Amino acid sequence: MTEVLTEPRSIRIKGRSFLAVVLSPDLPVDNWLERLDDLASRSAGFFLGRPVVLDVAELAISRDELKALIAELSSRNVSIMGLEGARPSMVERGMPPILKGGRPVSDVDVPKAEPESPPADEKKKTGKASKASGKTDESGETETPQAMITAPQARSVVQSLLLHEPVRSGQSVIFTEGDVTVIGSVASGAEIIAGGSIHIYGALRGRAMAGSVGNASARIFCRKMEAELLAIDGIYKMAEDMPPELLGKPVQLWLEDDVIKAEKMA
Repeated sequence: MTEVLTEPRSIRIKGRSFLAVVLSPDLPVDNWLERLDDLASRSAGFFLGRPVVLDVAELAISRDELKALIAELSSRNVSIMGLEGARPSMVERGMPPILKGGRPVSDVDVPKAEPESPPADEKKKTGKASKASGKTDESGETETPQAMITAPQARSVVQSLLLHEPVRSGQSVIFTEGDVTVIGSVASGAEIIAGGSIHIYGALRGRAMAGSVGNASARIFCRKMEAELLAIDGIYKMAEDMPPELLGKPVQLWLEDDVIKAEKMA
């Protein structure tokens, strides 16, 4: 009898993190869903193909209510990849898993110097932290829709990303380490996500989200305001909600008392 010997094939397991949107509903849920519908209707495709984490830590709901909420989001094509802040008793088979260990990220990472004798108190300094949605570890740029442009890995050195070409429809620029500057326009259907401020030396027709890791001091600057959606530190605003005299003009936006302010630049 002949024995057939086969070598066991190794299984490759890698660690990888991705940028995810964190939704934090508030009560009453019906009103929150109405606001979500309003956001989705004015920014078509915002949640399409995007990983979403549902944060229910501050939401006093039962398991049945949580299941109903997930079903409501699913009917809106919002795919929940995980739950944050949920009690184990609230989750049953078929529901998204509970996620833990979200990595806090400072507003802007400061490059580490190499002094001969660093002060002792420098080791105790920490920046204001916020929940990070995650980061993608791979970078690349393609011509196809839904292309993803991500930043280099050298976080301690690179604090800004400069793009010398326009951002085309379907492309997504993600740079959570600092500012993003585009020498050109951002087309409708494209998006810029930055940990710091966003500078557009052209028309902004897509989506711009500054301060994505909890930086309330981030700003958005553009030569021509025609954006589909704007956000600073998680506070969203549609360009159509701004005064008409600002549309098509050079504009800067900033966050003040949890409200996005805008003014025309010279």
